[in-house]
Amino acid sequence: MPQPSRLDDPLYASIAWARYWRLMRGMAMFTLVCVAVSLTILFYLHGWLSIHMYIATAGGVAFALMLMAALMGLVFLSSGTGHDESIDDPVSRSLYPDE
Repeated sequence: MPQPSRLDDPLYASIAWARYWRLMRGMAMFTLVCVAVSLTILFYLHGWLSIHMYIATAGGVAFALMLMAALMGLVFLSSGTGHDESIDDPVSRSLYPDE
């Protein structure tokens, strides 16, 4: 039988999700800085290129960083709230019930 998760409590869940979205807002600011730095370096090294190169660079950097932030934030949310421990794990059960 699975244990209840702390995310089942609406008050705790709202606090946990608020922490997650605060992390995402911070990572969005960091991503904007990284995009600006990458575009500046691209311009410094290669000068004026096609606008498509700058759009692709900005989109690629922003997508990679925000995807990483979202997935790692969900890992922190799941681990920090005890949601990982609330599953019913049949592998952890002993093959020999007498032990």
